[in-house]
Amino acid sequence: MAKTTEELGNPLKKSLIAKLDYDQLTNCMRCGFCLPACPTFRETGLEQESPRGRIALMKAVTDGLMEPDGSFRDQMDHCLGCRACEPACPADVKYGQLIEQARDAIEDHAERGPLMTGVRRLFFKSILPHRNRLKRAGSLLAFYRKSGLRALARRSGAMKLFPEHMREMENVLPDATGRGVLERIGEVYPAKGEKIARVALFRGCLMDVLFAETNVNTVKLLSEAGFEVVIPPSQTCCGALHAHSGEMEQARELARANAKTFRSADVDYVVSNAGGCGAFLVEYDHLLHDDREYAELGEWLASRTVDVANLIVERGRLPAFAEAEAAEPVTITYQDSCHLRNVMKSSDAPRRLMRQVSGAHYCEMKESDRCCGSAGIYNVTQPEMAGQILRHKMEHANETNARYMLTSNPGCLLQMKLGIEKHGAKGRMEAKHVVDYLYERIAAPKE
Repeated sequence: MAKTTEELGNPLKKSLIAKLDYDQLTNCMRCGFCLPACPTFRETGLEQESPRGRIALMKAVTDGLMEPDGSFRDQMDHCLGCRACEPACPADVKYGQLIEQARDAIEDHAERGPLMTGVRRLFFKSILPHRNRLKRAGSLLAFYRKSGLRALARRSGAMKLFPEHMREMENVLPDATGRGVLERIGEVYPAKGEKIARVALFRGCLMDVLFAETNVNTVKLLSEAGFEVVIPPSQTCCGALHAHSGEMEQARELARANAKTFRSADVDYVVSNAGGCGAFLVEYDHLLHDDREYAELGEWLASRTVDVANLIVERGRLPAFAEAEAAEPVTITYQDSCHLRNVMKSSDAPRRLMRQVSGAHYCEMKESDRCCGSAGIYNVTQPEMAGQILRHKMEHANETNARYMLTSNPGCLLQMKLGIEKHGAKGRMEAKHVVDYLYERIAAPKE
């Protein structure tokens, strides 16, 4: 039986006891099925770097057997949150919920300097939740590139002021924009032919700044497949990055706003083209289950969120896809989005669509279901471990000799671009979002 907060004096320990689901902690049978599924355990071989080990640490704290010191915090931070352990677990332990609860408690007592505190507040509270501010940030980034300031910063050596891993990520960032999907095509986009259903696009926050063209292509691909698409203007960030970083109350605020927005849109489905966003949306029922006002809305949105590939395969009219004429088939491969596969349970649909492309040879990559090391902002906060995982991922990717490395999540896409840049595939392999690849290959004439 876990001790009560009155019996314990450590403030972090009190927060952990209050927030961790003790029933889930005791559900872990310590069988070890999660070990080979866990990227950090595979890299280190250390028990504490596994889901079983982290659960044991959480339980030891709640049982009063250890103090949650810096080492405890480090182990919680080292987890990628890929949730590959969950499909492997015979006891159905909700590990993803436990790690977010632990990080939420840790964030309550985080000791950071003024700079990092300010950066987090700017990112999580002042920019991501506010569409107009995101647009301005996108416009500033676009100006930074087009004005020549980006080239100047590189030539002058100013970029050397940043850590190497941040310089590497900046090098592969796509062109940003302040004109997202709503500004480009409007709030409603009609279906081609007979309408099958009316759906809403979840456009995301960073997705609509760095990958706005992918959002546009998603809408047009859905239209080709028979869906009328609406883009509710008042939607906001899904809250996934907040939850993964311990900002749970902010994540709930965003969830409430989205649940209300999409419920009033009168749609049959809410479509996601980003595995991380979609996986968080389908768990709004859990996130808001204690909120009497929004619990039902959270359940509604969770039950109607679907990945774009799944919707097209299961409900849509498959467009005709064709590669450009070539002397021999173009080889393509696919890197699973962890959250799309492990949480949304979607791995077959993207592959089925890719195999519909005439003139393309699909080559399954070894361990395509393993995390690439992106994991939200993990590749920024934990660059060493992320780099190790990416190096091994690219060993398998290079073995496919693929021309196109496809994926279904913006973070994975940036990570694979970085892998191609760093590990020998530059110039012969290109990373693309699966939606962009498919829409560009629709055989029928486009608008």
